[in-house]
Amino acid sequence: MIFDEYSIKTLIRPVPDFPSPGVVFRDITPMLQSPKALRMVADSFIQRYVEADFSHIGALDARGFLIGSILAYELNKPLVLFRKQGKLPADVLSQSYCTEYGEAHLEIHADSLCEGDSVLLFDDLIATGGTLLAAAQLVRRMRANIFEAAAIIDLPELGGSQKLQDMDIPTFTLTAFALSDR
Repeated sequence: MIFDEYSIKTLIRPVPDFPSPGVVFRDITPMLQSPKALRMVADSFIQRYVEADFSHIGALDARGFLIGSILAYELNKPLVLFRKQGKLPADVLSQSYCTEYGEAHLEIHADSLCEGDSVLLFDDLIATGGTLLAAAQLVRRMRANIFEAAAIIDLPELGGSQKLQDMDIPTFTLTAFALSDR
């Protein structure tokens, strides 16, 4: 395997007390600034999905766009954007969800998916799972299927991965951090 979990973990910067006290934000910016690390991350996902049977990549606003667009390009799949409320210009479907910090809304263009499409959902991180769960609900409302939910980082103690699995959504991440990891 080309992926070295330890080296990637060292390039994910912990930012204590952001965006609120007690939260440790996992910043992927240093990883993105390393061409080698970015290539290792992208190549790891590409290798996982190169022969997988799904039709679309659904990238979540905003950091999910970064790797999601690389995957769409490399795997020759259509890219579907899940955006924060008010960012898409055409007819949208909207889904509310809870975050670690409050309530938000996720939107998708109403014509992005068709019945029977199969979507790989991609975000940078799975925390409480709110954003990915909202995206999954939107996919299902459009009568499409969820192939898998993928992310670079899992914070398993916050329960998001388990919530996704409880909804019969397979999950995959490259690395995980315990809440005690500083």
